[in-house]
Amino acid sequence: MTSRTPETWTHGAVMLDEEHTRFALWAPDAFFVSVELDTGDSIPLLPQADGWFMIQTRCPAGTGYRYNIDGELEVPDPASRAQAGDIDRHSVVVDPHAYSWRHTQWSGRPWHEAVIYELHVGALGGFNGVEQHLARLAGLGVTAIELMPLAQFPGDRNWGYDGVLPYAPQASYGTPEQLKHLIDSAHGHGLSVILDVVYNHFGPDGNYLHRYAKGFFREDKHTPWGAAIDFRRREVRDFFIDNALMWLLEYRFDGLRLDAVHAIEDPDFLQELAARVREQVDPVRHVWLTVENEHNQASLLEHGYDAQWNDDGHNALHVLLTGETDAYYADYAEQPTEQLARCLSQGFVFQGHINRHGESRGEPSGHLPPSAFVLFLQNHDQIGNRALGERLHQLAVPQALQAATALLLLSPMIPLLFMGDEVAAEQPFLFFTSHHGELAELVREGRRSEFKAFSAFADPQKREQIPDPNAASTFEASRPSLESQGPEQQAHEALYRQLLKIRREEIVPRLPGAQALGADVLGRGAVSARWRLGDGSVLRIDLNLSDQPVAHSAPEEVRILFEHPQPLEGLLQQGVLAPYSALVSLTQATTLPNITGERL
Repeated sequence: MTSRTPETWTHGAVMLDEEHTRFALWAPDAFFVSVELDTGDSIPLLPQADGWFMIQTRCPAGTGYRYNIDGELEVPDPASRAQAGDIDRHSVVVDPHAYSWRHTQWSGRPWHEAVIYELHVGALGGFNGVEQHLARLAGLGVTAIELMPLAQFPGDRNWGYDGVLPYAPQASYGTPEQLKHLIDSAHGHGLSVILDVVYNHFGPDGNYLHRYAKGFFREDKHTPWGAAIDFRRREVRDFFIDNALMWLLEYRFDGLRLDAVHAIEDPDFLQELAARVREQVDPVRHVWLTVENEHNQASLLEHGYDAQWNDDGHNALHVLLTGETDAYYADYAEQPTEQLARCLSQGFVFQGHINRHGESRGEPSGHLPPSAFVLFLQNHDQIGNRALGERLHQLAVPQALQAATALLLLSPMIPLLFMGDEVAAEQPFLFFTSHHGELAELVREGRRSEFKAFSAFADPQKREQIPDPNAASTFEASRPSLESQGPEQQAHEALYRQLLKIRREEIVPRLPGAQALGADVLGRGAVSARWRLGDGSVLRIDLNLSDQPVAHSAPEEVRILFEHPQPLEGLLQQGVLAPYSALVSLTQATTLPNITGERL
């Protein structure tokens, strides 16, 4: 093992050589701190400036430890690199160089090649279980897997957004070395690996920072999860920035997706994080940074960040495909077709527009490239935040969903799939946790009260039928079968395979430099969108998600890349776009054909 200086990492237990470890805890509200080793040794940490406690001592990898605060409370290391089980067990000293990487020449993939497959590690059987799906996903045409959050949470099942130890991979999923093996294996299949990280709050169970480091939080600002994290403090900023760098440098993740950055009160923290990542990651590597952001801050995508999850696009498509207009879908109830056209031509739907709460939301985004937006038909939120976790194929007309899938996989935006999409998995994806006692009751009742705004669950007795998040059966029901079983599932997977082959061969090579040329409303649920690609060719997608034909001018002198249903030629020659249809074409023309419809 190469020797490292104590300054390499700020927080946590850092191995200095094979026999020695430096322990560092920022505890400005503690008077005395000791580290309690599982060998029985108790070692006082030495107080330093600015609330730090540190010690360098003989301690090899694999040693378990806890911190003792003022002789009153034993706590895990908030920067624990691994836990010997649940959050109430010992933290473990980890040698970050113990794993021998096999694919050392891997440098990632350019962002424009991204076809992202979001998955829940626990639902697929842990790190080793996910590995069993890599070859199939690569063969399907996926180029990146995105892991829902891994930070250690209480219990052994959780979505991951209740994590309390951000540096420790969830113990029930496997060891740090098994996680590295998964990433290494993915690279061997040509797959990039993205990690979803939560830097906007800590989970409610197992977080002891309020006892000895109140400075992590600011009581004058609150998020839906409690007091906001205080990114004004250097120690707090470094805690999270070092965490991001650990995942990218030590674990060799190829990108991070930052959850709900609208709940981060200090936007310059996000800019500093991106700058530090770009400075410290080898420029040869392709490392992706994406965000979830209800504020639709286009300015954030101009510097440092590659893209944002485009909830606007999903919501407009969901209303068109299902007719649902409850709760947040109400913002898309009146003009979903026009909003879809705006999404395809300008990125965000809400660019300063007024939402249902009477508030202005978003910034102008039409100047951004299409690749600045991650488009999806569903994801963990959009399925799991449904009371019964139904998937989209169980809610939409099959032919309409197939047409929308063509838009998803062949538009110049970056497509994201959720595990099971490709085989129309029958299993739901429910909200699940493994809390106990009073917290379990609060989570159960909180979950059910969320659906008061939905007409189907206005009746309290109906809400009682919503699965208990803490029941083991809720988690087990959410584990998808990802093998194509019947003819319908096989046909569904074949469609994904066909479309991703077209994307790989016809769209991806032309994506750098792509820009939107506009979109037209052809009728209710029907749009025609065009993009000039990097080589000057024009990609056009004509889409009709309604049950009625619409007037349509067939493209001339173009090459048809995909048509659904097949064949469409007869209707197109009559100037009609059939119900539930999609036509994707490519042309080298320098002038755009006339479109019958309203220009957005």
